Amino acid sequence: MSGRLEGKRAFCTAAAAGIGRSTALRFAIEGANVVASDIDADGLEGLREEAAGLAAAGSIETRVVDVRERASVDAAAREVGAVDVLFNAAGYVHHGNAVTTSDDDWLFSFDLGVHSAHRVISAFLPAMIDNGGGSIVNIASAAGATKAVANRYAYTAVKAAVVGLTKAVAFDFIAQGIRCNAICPGTVDSPSLRSRISALGEQVGGEARAREMFIERQPMGRLGTAEEVAALAVYLAGDESAFTTGQAMIVDGGFTL
Repeated sequence: MSGRLEGKRAFCTAAAAGIGRSTALRFAIEGANVVASDIDADGLEGLREEAAGLAAAGSIETRVVDVRERASVDAAAREVGAVDVLFNAAGYVHHGNAVTTSDDDWLFSFDLGVHSAHRVISAFLPAMIDNGGGSIVNIASAAGATKAVANRYAYTAVKAAVVGLTKAVAFDFIAQGIRCNAICPGTVDSPSLRSRISALGEQVGGEARAREMFIERQPMGRLGTAEEVAALAVYLAGDESAFTTGQAMIVDGGFTL
């Protein structure tokens, strides 16, 4: 099946790398007109080049947006106008527990992981409603949705909040044609994970062992891919999921079993 998002306009955050990048590309391949945003201008340039090389059915335009700044988000919403799909992927994985996590770590994690979604949704939602509705897809995590993970105190709290935010938006705007769902991935191979593997490798005798440790906690015996998460995002963004809202969809290779 192709053209599943034909005629739709989508705004994506954190699109320069990882899940955000794969989702922006997949949206375009499925026919959407995509506005891909990030604070990383060089990463966005690479995304544009990759999309051209794939001859994506839709198109990708990029713009630098800082989701931690209300003025930046509001300006993007004004200039982009009404969209059919809103995809929030900005986040940060902090390592620490309730004792070792500083106030600054806690506040930064919530600002990037939760407040950014609030800024984007509140800025884009009025035009979506005026345009007849649409789909909002937020990236949460298997951590926080159903279970805790060691030394992910701030991260688990942040992702639980994203699930709560998702349900609140779905409930409040269901009559205005807005659907809002969250995707809760397990451990996904991404630039963020590779950075954590590098840091852990210094403590456990090398990156190879560190990578094995992340794989060992996945019952399927492998890491997920950003493309597998993007496939679910396409479903939630499109009309196939028209009867689905307020859900936390798990894609975790059995991590939460």
